[in-house]
Amino acid sequence: MDRFAHRRGKLVPLPSDALVPERDINSSPILEARHLGIEFGGLKAVDDFNLTIGRTEIAGLIGPNGAGKTTVFNLLTKVYQPTKGTVLIDGIDTHGMNTVQVSKIGVARTFQNIRLFSNLTVEENVKLGMHNQIKYGMFSGILRAPNYWKEEKRAHEKAMELLQIFDMENLANHKAGSLPYGAQRRLEIVRALGTNPGLLLLDEPAAGMNPSETAELMENILKIRDTFKIAIMLIEHDMNLVMGICEGICVLNFGKVIAKGSPEDIQSNPVVIEAYLGKKKEG
Repeated sequence: MDRFAHRRGKLVPLPSDALVPERDINSSPILEARHLGIEFGGLKAVDDFNLTIGRTEIAGLIGPNGAGKTTVFNLLTKVYQPTKGTVLIDGIDTHGMNTVQVSKIGVARTFQNIRLFSNLTVEENVKLGMHNQIKYGMFSGILRAPNYWKEEKRAHEKAMELLQIFDMENLANHKAGSLPYGAQRRLEIVRALGTNPGLLLLDEPAAGMNPSETAELMENILKIRDTFKIAIMLIEHDMNLVMGICEGICVLNFGKVIAKGSPEDIQSNPVVIEAYLGKKKEG
């Protein structure tokens, strides 16, 4: 998938020694995770996790099964509260925040298992993603006050605009559960974009996709970054996807960061190769 190489930015160091794409060097990072850790019953699931993501970076979080990747996503979105460490989103310390509050300051995510409302329409699912931007109260909604209709019109227009980006506007009135698998995956991403995020977290977005659907997904991720000028961080096992579009890659193993760098750095890193393939027997 080297055809995407010209759309990947070169990594350059920040004063903190973190690496971000060259185009983001003069902007503050969208994410700074510092010494992040969590323990479950004395077991360190994530230990001393440090990561900086540039404002328009496409970043990858990879590692063997059980490495702690989804746990990191849960820490960043406050599904779990960290045992130690700090998460800054667009410079805002998220200490003590919950998932709703983190969503409001600009973090959205998708999940390994699709979590759509199957009996609602495609458009209704996207509108649900806009819950943090609705500007009418409960009574306006019940009484169908003018402000309600104004906000509903705005939500409809925004939903259709988002669906159009993925050529899904003709599916707006279809039930979400009736869509093919790949379209449901796209819809979940569209719904996440409805929250107007600065950082979009995708947890195994290519899971269950065939090669042509994966290639389309790669194009869509690049389109999202270029259209919305946001950062995207993904957990993914498809290395063609990761190496094709990610600019910075962080590798986890047993809850610890074992490598960070460009796709070229990661592919040639002996520690990463050992983590994935196991240590070669001598003799």
